[in-house]
Amino acid sequence: MIITLIVVCEVGFWVLLAAGLAFRYLFKMPRTGLALLLCEPLLEVLLLVVTALDLKDGTEPSWKHGLAALYIGYTVGHGHRTVKWLDGHAAHRLAGAPRPAGAPRYGMARARHEVKVWLGSVTAAAVATVLLQVAIWYVGDSGRTESLESWRYVAWRVAGIHGVVALTYLIWPKKAPERSAGEGASEERSLTKK
Repeated sequence: MIITLIVVCEVGFWVLLAAGLAFRYLFKMPRTGLALLLCEPLLEVLLLVVTALDLKDGTEPSWKHGLAALYIGYTVGHGHRTVKWLDGHAAHRLAGAPRPAGAPRYGMARARHEVKVWLGSVTAAAVATVLLQVAIWYVGDSGRTESLESWRYVAWRVAGIHGVVALTYLIWPKKAPERSAGEGASEERSLTKK
């Protein structure tokens, strides 16, 4: 049941997101669109409540409960950025807003961007860890909570791997390609003609 609910929450996230953006930009009803977008966290609350009730009913804690905690953590850590990114693109495509700036591609600006994204993964791991610890206390039997404890390590392992990737952008920042002399001269000529 928990896995089905995780799938329902993921599908619900995208359905609410699409409906919220459609109401904001296609139907010119920004308040209704915002209300739909603000309903998205309710999906995670629903998943949290159902998971807690499942454990309360005496269900053996398993990988499903750990996955639910990681899913909620991921949504907290990365959901806002995802919604903001899609909202910017919807505003551009559907409402004539300027094209949203993409992620920087080179240098320390790209490194800072990668670190911000990694901080979302750290937040996700922290939220998942707190939820898993609360579940462990809630169950109260260390013999039954080994699977939940192992998911804490999964959360931090993912954040650690993501941190190593972000660190590579700091250590070896990607350099912008150098323009050839011909490109620079033709660009200068086009600027002087204006």
